[in-house]
Amino acid sequence: MTHVDVRVSTTIARPRAAVAAYAADPDNAPEWYANIDSAQWRTPKPLAVGSEIDFRARFLGRGLAYTYRVEEYVPGERLVMATAQGPFPMRTTYIWADAGAAGGPATRMALRNDGSPRGFAAIIAPLMEALMRRANTKDLVRIKEILEASPAGG
Repeated sequence: MTHVDVRVSTTIARPRAAVAAYAADPDNAPEWYANIDSAQWRTPKPLAVGSEIDFRARFLGRGLAYTYRVEEYVPGERLVMATAQGPFPMRTTYIWADAGAAGGPATRMALRNDGSPRGFAAIIAPLMEALMRRANTKDLVRIKEILEASPAGG
């Protein structure tokens, strides 16, 4: 079985609580994820284990609709969401850690997408992995720009 595992990270010059609160809010996803067009809550807010969010996105020139279910959530530390739908069941993990030094607060944000594509998606898995890595890297650049430009944290 083919497995895709993409891991990227960046350091954001903002306190961990601010970075995590912004990144973990699905309502903010279309602002910092280039390929996500919308996020709609299926379950009541706030975010918690069991929350479900419908996303509409674009990848490889195609529109995608999928539902993420929160599997694990430790505010300010870790968020794990997964979808079992479509040709590419995937899990997305965010991890936030303090990275500041004497210069002030900073956060190391890691983003991981992993899953086992099926059918045609499995055949093009190496291409998908490269494209996902490039997209995830751009997304982290974008969230870093947003959060570092805003004293309120986004």
